[in-house]
Amino acid sequence: MVSNQIKRMLKEKSVNHNIELERLGKQVKDEPLSKNVALLEQTPQIKGIRTILRNPATEPVDFNFYLDRFAALLIEKALDNHKFRHTRVKTPEQSKYDGLESAGNVSAVTILRGGSCLETGLKRTIPDCLIGRILIQSNYRTGEPELHYLKLFPKIHTHETVMLLDSQMSSGGAALMAVRVLVDHGVQESNIVFVTCLAGKMGVNRMMSVFPDMKVVVGRLVDDQEERWIEQRYFGC
Repeated sequence: MVSNQIKRMLKEKSVNHNIELERLGKQVKDEPLSKNVALLEQTPQIKGIRTILRNPATEPVDFNFYLDRFAALLIEKALDNHKFRHTRVKTPEQSKYDGLESAGNVSAVTILRGGSCLETGLKRTIPDCLIGRILIQSNYRTGEPELHYLKLFPKIHTHETVMLLDSQMSSGGAALMAVRVLVDHGVQESNIVFVTCLAGKMGVNRMMSVFPDMKVVVGRLVDDQEERWIEQRYFGC
């Protein structure tokens, strides 16, 4: 009897969770993208890389090479959101040069396992970047995202920019929980930059409706129901 009651409660919780996601989705479905969402410019180079990545005949070694290149471009775009301050240096010719320097630490948190696909591109762009990890999986009974593993660096709340990495995003459920975890650990919402290769517009708008001050960098908008495939090809399983 108790078992049946627990099952009934779990089912009701799952239904309510899905209803809430659907409600958020309907509210933001036709909304334009927030000014805090940046799409990678679709240059001939980017389209060429996407073509290679989409081609099922692409060899695994070539797929990984071009995804790493694509990830580096996304990280470079994400750094446009980082704050810099004025500095003056002396050149080898002994003249003074007025330039900019980083205003604080840049760190990253990868959402396992998809976010791990972006780590090589991250390290090529920011070799000394601190990297944390978070594992969020959906409960097979309720469909709700659950936090299974978390490793963040001490004083992450003092970092000027915290990048949250995932290879793809559809509904935004895992990303929403990941952002909530960072905010709960003191990271300012405006300092969070979510970086992903592919994302559905509804998922992006849903996330921005909950966290309007964060930043998002997307390689390309795709269908909201597109299945995750990038990490499967990147890791070969």
